[in-house]
Amino acid sequence: MKRITLFFPVIFLLVTANAQTKDTSSIKTLEDCIKYALDNQTNIRQALIDEQIADREIKSALSEWFPQINFAGSYQNNFQRQTTIFNGAATPIGTYNQSGGFFGLNQTIFNRDVVVAQQSAKDVRLSAKQNTVNNQIAVVSNVSKAFYDLLLSKEQISLLDTDIVLLTRSLKDAYNQYKGGVVDKTDYQRATISLNNANAQRKTAIETQKTRLAYLKLFMSYPTNAKLEVIFDSARMKEQISSFDTLQDIDIKNRIEFQQLITEKRLYEYNLKYYKWGFLPTVSAFGQYNLNYYNNEFKNLYQENFPNSYAGLSVTIPIFTGTKRIQQVRIAQLQIDRLNYNFISLSDSIRTQYVQALSSYKADLNNYYEQKANMELARDVYNIIQLQYRSGIKTYLDVVVANNDLFTAQINYTNAIFQVLSDRIDVERALGTLKYNY
Repeated sequence: MKRITLFFPVIFLLVTANAQTKDTSSIKTLEDCIKYALDNQTNIRQALIDEQIADREIKSALSEWFPQINFAGSYQNNFQRQTTIFNGAATPIGTYNQSGGFFGLNQTIFNRDVVVAQQSAKDVRLSAKQNTVNNQIAVVSNVSKAFYDLLLSKEQISLLDTDIVLLTRSLKDAYNQYKGGVVDKTDYQRATISLNNANAQRKTAIETQKTRLAYLKLFMSYPTNAKLEVIFDSARMKEQISSFDTLQDIDIKNRIEFQQLITEKRLYEYNLKYYKWGFLPTVSAFGQYNLNYYNNEFKNLYQENFPNSYAGLSVTIPIFTGTKRIQQVRIAQLQIDRLNYNFISLSDSIRTQYVQALSSYKADLNNYYEQKANMELARDVYNIIQLQYRSGIKTYLDVVVANNDLFTAQINYTNAIFQVLSDRIDVERALGTLKYNY
């Protein structure tokens, strides 16, 4: 039986592990990474739990509308009974043993705490939901930028690999020409230096890629030891660059931060209403049913019951509380007045953020087109000089310079692509149009 008992948990763990492996192995594109992050990111999971907590707190507050039924029981041994004086004589009263069971009921009819809780329940839930949305937007933004950074490293490594192939070929040509006595050994040495530099840059790029992969996993809450191979569609990315509308006008109502501020103000107004209603009475109905047992002998205590019961209505009216209620109302109003200034500062901040993001996007978009043209020119120059060098017209130094120019142009073009894509994320977030539902 012990073997069987232990066998099933092992099977369950193996199945779970296989399911997780299968799930993570399918993550390749940006959309896959975002979907995974939205389902697994720690901040989002905590925000979803906060939604459940808010819902439970509301239900707990509203439960005061339901009848509150209680039971209490007691037993008391009067080893020294109380004495009373009757007609000049001292007479013990009561019994040595007494016990009781007491059923109590209380029904709230009006209570400002419950009324305000009921009125504000929708906005409390909305506030928790908006907090989740805010976290989702942040996750989409962070994951997208980290994804682009990782792709940039992959592209840089790819360019370096191509450059190393070209430099290796040039080194071979320079070596053959040196052995053939066509050129001196400086061309061969320069080719060796260029190849060594490219290999060093590739090593640096590989280490940078590891760091950027770790950041992407962090923003996704992805297992650190799990493999993650991302892919991308270069044609689609270039289409995203050219298809973005830079003439959109900002509407701060689209920003989740503004929506959160609106909800927060309504909650502050409920708080003000709560204190303004401080003069209202608290009304409740109550009832009690008591089971009473008295006997001098413990063994006969529960043979006879002497019940009693009653019901009534309770009204509590605050008549004078010093100036406490007045001060509370004033404080609540001042809190709203203070909050109103947040609308001004938030509006200014959002507009500044939008101007900054849009300016960066436009500048980097122009840089993208310039770097694209430079790369095409550098490639033509390199091809021409390479032919001229093999024909003996140009020196190897010209080849090295042309190769460096081409590689630099390719790197700048690649950097420009991903910088524009990252800028687009900032602009969409500033506009409040960043997609977070996948």
